[in-house]
Order: sequence, then structure tokens, then C-alpha cells
Amino acid sequence: MLANSRPSLVYAIGDIHGCLAELAVLERMIVADAIDTDGEKWIVTLGDYIDRGPAAAQVVDHLMARPPVGFRRICLAGNHEQMLLDFLEAPRQNVAWLDNGGLETAHSYGLSDLALQKSPTALAAALVGRMPASHREWLANLPSLLAIPGFVFVHAGLRPGVPLDEQTDDDLMWIREPFLDNPAAGDAVVVHGHTPVAEPIVTASHIGIDTAVAATGRLTALRLDRDNHTSFLSTR
Repeated sequence: MLANSRPSLVYAIGDIHGCLAELAVLERMIVADAIDTDGEKWIVTLGDYIDRGPAAAQVVDHLMARPPVGFRRICLAGNHEQMLLDFLEAPRQNVAWLDNGGLETAHSYGLSDLALQKSPTALAAALVGRMPASHREWLANLPSLLAIPGFVFVHAGLRPGVPLDEQTDDDLMWIREPFLDNPAAGDAVVVHGHTPVAEPIVTASHIGIDTAVAATGRLTALRLDRDNHTSFLSTR
């Protein structure tokens, strides 16, 4: 997803992981922060909306609904969304998802402890029966990347040395190395989540904002204005 112009403000939110309460708090902080700024304002979420936290289904509902008044919301795909979709498609081959937060997601869709003890195939069938079709369609059609002049927003990162239009979804959603240790700044700063950090990481080439909300209660947003000034908002 490419945009040739930039809004007045962009707020990029790191991995949400089923933490609806923290997302609601952070959105209220964003709305209050932007109240005196004219022009278009975007909220960009960087993927991993499900798993680990208690309210994955409710987070998806929230993100599919209308954004706060005066904002446009753009939601990108994360590797946890892909793991869920892979599990539903081929449960036995992708059963590892259950141990990476998938059980919490299944609970959020109303599956009982008894249902979670079933075989992967039976569990996937039960989850399909509980998930609204609109949720599955929304998750399956999330874009993997947003590029605006000077910045790229993505879940995990970019493969160094590969042109933007040749990047693979696998790298965009999963990469850590060699992206994280690549010291060379490209044409744009990459804003990403995926790799948990205690504090936002800012380098010449990338900004990481996954502050592990499911474990810490801290959900972080990067604030970016048209003059490239950056700052952070956080629930803790």
C-alpha cells in the first residue's frame, strides 16, 4: 500500500495482542493529543491483533469498526494473523499456533476448555464455527506494508538490499535478522513491531515500538508529524 502524500499526523501503534483495554486507553490519548492539529490524521496499526491477550476477538471487532472521529485507520498484517489463518487451513501442520497465544484467541471467540482439548482438526472446525466470516475475511485481506514519503510501516521489517516492491510477505511479517542489525539507512525509516523491546528503539534506519503489551500492560504509539518530528505515547 503506497501513499504519495502524508497526513498532518500519523500515529503508529505497536503489537496489540488481544489487549483491548490498553488499545482503548491509547486511542483516547491519541485523540486528545491530536485535538489541536488540523488536517488529515491517521492511526496505523502494525499487526498482531490476536493471541496472548484475553480479548483478541474484541480487538478485531474494534479495529473493523469506525475509527475515532477525525481519523483514518489503516491496519497492517502481522505474523500472528497469518498463523491463525494457516491453522484454520491446515490444523495439524500448524498446531504450534496454539502454544503461541492461539489458545487465548480461541477462548476469546467463546470456545470452552473442553473444546480446546479436542484434536487440532476438531478445534479448527469449532473455531471456524465461532468466528464471524467477516473476521476471517478481514484478517485474510490485511495489507502487509504502508509506505509514505520518508517512512515505511510494516509489522516485522524489510529484507536489506531488496527493493520495496520485491519484498515478500514472509519477510514483512517475520523478519528479525538481518534487518535489526542492518546499520545502513535506506531511502525511508522503517517503523515496525514484532520484536519486543522495553523502550521504543530509534535508529537511523528503523523505529521499533512493540513494547510487549500482553506481558507489560504497555502499548506504545509513535507520533509522526509532517516535519518528521517523532515522539511516543504509551499506556505506561
